[in-house]
Amino acid sequence: MRGRRLGAELRRLREAVGMTAEEAGQAIQASEAKISRIENGRVAVRQVDVSGLLDLYEVQDADLRDAVLALAKESRRQGWWRSFSDVVPRWLEVYIGLEADASSINTYQCALVEGLLQTPDYAAAVIRSILPETSDEVVARRVALRMSRQERLRSDHPPRLWVVLDESVVRRPIGGKEVLGAQLRHLLDSMARPNITIQVLPFAVGGHAALGTSFTHLGFPDANDPEVVYVEALTGSLYLEKAEEIRQYREKLDHLRALALDPAASAEMIASLLRE
Repeated sequence: MRGRRLGAELRRLREAVGMTAEEAGQAIQASEAKISRIENGRVAVRQVDVSGLLDLYEVQDADLRDAVLALAKESRRQGWWRSFSDVVPRWLEVYIGLEADASSINTYQCALVEGLLQTPDYAAAVIRSILPETSDEVVARRVALRMSRQERLRSDHPPRLWVVLDESVVRRPIGGKEVLGAQLRHLLDSMARPNITIQVLPFAVGGHAALGTSFTHLGFPDANDPEVVYVEALTGSLYLEKAEEIRQYREKLDHLRALALDPAASAEMIASLLRE
């Protein structure tokens, strides 16, 4: 998020002086593509380059310069999740960083329990299913990362988490019936937290607007930070930030929430599956 804020400010300053990204890149011996990646928060940027851009954009205000340079320094600070970089691909690190700053996390999951709500045994079973050749040590590291991400839900200022789960998610016995049973009990316990809402989308609904596609919408506390929609694949991910794309996914979420069982009925369905 710090990188995105820095990039947005640098873009604003560049456009204020009527300069193109290509012209800015030439001034700091960088390509137009690199300036674009900096302004989109996709790459870290050295303070010396930021200082050069501020000079180029004729920024004289000392307070503004100090604020932008401080943001540049903060944007290069590594997050806690970097200690897991040996087992986490770069594209997932980006998501974890965004998730760590989000004030709201809204997701539809069509195949698996949302990672922020997985039990350790369920998470391990998921990882072993997707990556069957992964060593026990790497599985344990990945599970530890997932559990570390969940700690923020129990913090003094947790994000608002709203999850819609397809009925297949709460029926699929990943890891076996005992693992699934413990996972279902954990979902019921999680529903008691004021910052967590869980709904089940029943089979009886039939077709709907997000068939076969899981996605997550992230909102942030600062109104200047644009919302993000995250879509994950087996070997990569997609980040959507355009206003029209965000609007469409928010509408899909609203549609799914309206079709899904309300939280009380969802809890009853999960409890009935446990009784079975």
